[in-house]
Amino acid sequence: MRLRTSLLALAAGACVGILVLVICEGWLNIFGIPLDGDTRTWVILAFTAVALALVNLWRSRWWRKILAVVSVPVFLATAILGVNADYRLNPTLGSLLGVNTGRFLQLPKQIPAPAEAGTAPLWQTWKPPSGMPATGRSGPVAIPATVSGFQARHAYLYLPPAALVAKPPQLPIIIMMMGQPGGPDQNQYAVARLNAMAAKNHGLAPLLLTVDQLGSPYQNPVCVDSPSGNVYSYVTTDVVNFVRSSLNVSPSRDSWAVAGYSNGGECALSFAAKRPELFGSLLDISGELEPVSGSVQDTVKTIFRGNEANFSAEEPANILKAHTYTDLEAIFTSGTLDNTYTPQVTAAAADAKAAGMTTYRFTGDAVGHRGDAVDYGLKMGLPLLFQRFGLSAR
Repeated sequence: MRLRTSLLALAAGACVGILVLVICEGWLNIFGIPLDGDTRTWVILAFTAVALALVNLWRSRWWRKILAVVSVPVFLATAILGVNADYRLNPTLGSLLGVNTGRFLQLPKQIPAPAEAGTAPLWQTWKPPSGMPATGRSGPVAIPATVSGFQARHAYLYLPPAALVAKPPQLPIIIMMMGQPGGPDQNQYAVARLNAMAAKNHGLAPLLLTVDQLGSPYQNPVCVDSPSGNVYSYVTTDVVNFVRSSLNVSPSRDSWAVAGYSNGGECALSFAAKRPELFGSLLDISGELEPVSGSVQDTVKTIFRGNEANFSAEEPANILKAHTYTDLEAIFTSGTLDNTYTPQVTAAAADAKAAGMTTYRFTGDAVGHRGDAVDYGLKMGLPLLFQRFGLSAR
């Protein structure tokens, strides 16, 4: 009798898990993309295990009841950690939970810009001083949302070795955004690659400022100014003002790049298309093609208050068609296993090229829409940005 009850509970739990996936993934499109098979397996297993635990609360001994109650959070936590391990995006438990666990980064003292800026690239003129750190430093920083009022989480800043000396050069900067759900502290791939590249280039590397365009892992206000949040003003005004007032960064647009992964990729493309006077380079890693939160219909209703014309005006394809660009380099990457975003990235690259941008398109074999996509995008994009910034020879 107990065996039959347990088997029925397992079957019922599996059915509930499948139903939840159909509703959340297929009907509501909460995640924006189809989930991978192993993620679906974790979800179904979690519901199956919880169902088995719940049936043990009835007609069982006291110790079985205690074991059942304790096992439920264990099953759920195991599934969450399993999914997180598969996607390889959250480096710590704190980042998974959206809790800042890092110590705030102490910013170097600002050094006045030299009276006469040299024309030669840094890779030719820079001589690292003795005592320069072997690796860079990274950590959270607070960016005041003075103009936008957007409630962003703390940004994460990487400072290369050359930025940590007594008289640092004016270095380039990459402003980056991650995907949704996600947060700005998920960029361990970039820090590792930048440290490795800095070691090969006498400590030279761009600063990397990963900012929050979401406000929470569970919301997507889209990278525009709207009643859901003034994301555009936050990134292009508040973040830019913070960089200019607090960091030793070159003012030249050639030394500024905007980058993003997934949701952040669409934001990066949109910002580069709108503000070419700010950003001379773009790195779009498996980016979305449209500024959507859920379905297009839901986005028009919730973000644009039913105004389809305003939504259309914010689509990067339409922004690109309305402009002609010169001297703007755009790098687009995705993976062969990413059947959802690879076609979108291909279309975005074609639109950018047609608008006059110098485009580079890379597709990684056996790369999906996980941490491997971020790592591949940085692997292909950073060397080109180093050349663009004058940190390495072309």
